[in-house]
Amino acid sequence: MNALTLPDIAAQALRQAHPLEWVGMCGIALPVLLDGKKLPATADAGVSLDNGEARGIHMSRLYLGLETLEQETLSPGLLRRVLHSFLISHEGLSNNAYLTIHTDLLLKRPALVSPLSGWKSYPVSIEARLKNQMFHVELKMALPYSSTCPCSAALSRQLIQQQFVDDFANRTLHHDEVLAWLGSPEGIVATPHSQRSTAQLSLRLHESLDELPLVAIINDAEAALGTAVQTAVKRADEQAFALANGQNLMFCEDAARRLNLALKRSPGVSGFQIRVIHAESLHAHDAVAESRWNWEAA
Repeated sequence: MNALTLPDIAAQALRQAHPLEWVGMCGIALPVLLDGKKLPATADAGVSLDNGEARGIHMSRLYLGLETLEQETLSPGLLRRVLHSFLISHEGLSNNAYLTIHTDLLLKRPALVSPLSGWKSYPVSIEARLKNQMFHVELKMALPYSSTCPCSAALSRQLIQQQFVDDFANRTLHHDEVLAWLGSPEGIVATPHSQRSTAQLSLRLHESLDELPLVAIINDAEAALGTAVQTAVKRADEQAFALANGQNLMFCEDAARRLNLALKRSPGVSGFQIRVIHAESLHAHDAVAESRWNWEAA
């Protein structure tokens, strides 16, 4: 008795079928290799369905095409090979292939002054597409930092000046007395407000890159802002962080401009879109600024 052929419903033609821009799967769990570490991730994998007479694609072939990601360090070359395998497995059906990987990059960051260090998690998405025979890679990441309001800082300084006038008007000043006043709550009567802020970066990479410059871009962005949030700290580190905030007073507009200049200098970045969000501590709403360079839909 001959074995029955398993039916392939997806290959059946439909009378009302028409092309679809993207068909695939989202949230596929898998490990990826990044920065020498194996990280848990999820993948969104898909292709276009350009054959208007076909009912669907072969999703299992996309799933199997992701196996290579477990064995090699994530790179533009690896992403391109995976996308090419998607198209080979869908020859006659698809012309374009897409892959997005979502993970959290773990970096060990040193304290500002003390010998302590700790781990910080950076949400990262890596989007690759092979569209009309053109290959593109984009990175998306979120960086937390602290922002101290320049207006609030100026208003606080004015109140401190006024308190100084009130306390020392028509008096002979002595160094020790003024020094003690500067270190007392009675003297420093106001402090500026700060907030935890987030920089959302979307970056397009040069096609010639052999590696994903995730760590380099994070380092460049944090150096430009000057107030990256910390991990393990001692009091000396907390004091150094207060100094960094005082020396880097920022409206959201300032942060966006700083990142714009820094990312234009980052090797391998051919375009970007920046969105900075200052989660206001004064208001119930957020302050937001955006900046773009050489950014258009691809």
